[in-house]
Amino acid sequence: MDIEAQKRAAGEAALEFIEDHAVVGVGTGSTVKYFIDALARIKQRIDGAVSSSERSSALLRQHGIQVLDLNAVDPFAVYVDGADECDGRRNLIKGGGGALTREKIIAAVAKKFVCIVDTRKCVDVLGKFPLPVEVVPMARSYVARAIQKRGGQPVWRQGFTTDNGNWILDVHGLAITDPARLEAEWNQITGVVTVGLFAQRPADVVLVGDGRRY
Repeated sequence: MDIEAQKRAAGEAALEFIEDHAVVGVGTGSTVKYFIDALARIKQRIDGAVSSSERSSALLRQHGIQVLDLNAVDPFAVYVDGADECDGRRNLIKGGGGALTREKIIAAVAKKFVCIVDTRKCVDVLGKFPLPVEVVPMARSYVARAIQKRGGQPVWRQGFTTDNGNWILDVHGLAITDPARLEAEWNQITGVVTVGLFAQRPADVVLVGDGRRY
């Protein structure tokens, strides 16, 4: 099965977690696009969606799905999103598309976090994919120096601004054996908005495009 077919299969598999008359949390990325396409087929069953990015919001609206303000909804049943890497304990690296902060907020609100990935995203140890860190612009250099002291190799994602008006440092050279600890420590660096590790709140279930789930 090719990669696009895997993405489509994973996105469609997530429909089983969608409850009638529910608000659905929707993430960002190429695999999530297939989920949104699938969600459009059952849009009459749901009450709307909350979205982690302007890009996903636009796609949801194109399909006629109402996009709601997260502040206006109660905790909801399920959030569906992809990942840049996923280990066997369902810890994730996210943020390749730059929406990590909003993704982390929606994941925190959702009762269940369903991650949809193709087989390339499954790894034994996180870190081959550069770890995104969202930073307040004026703190970029300071945060980069702090990360270097901690063994990372930060690269500014020049020309990119998040939907929150911030910048991204992509950190190379990591082998993240204790992702929850690194997430907690780096989130405390002054000027960091959030780190693209989802370990303190990992996925509850991972659906892989080849049919596996864990």
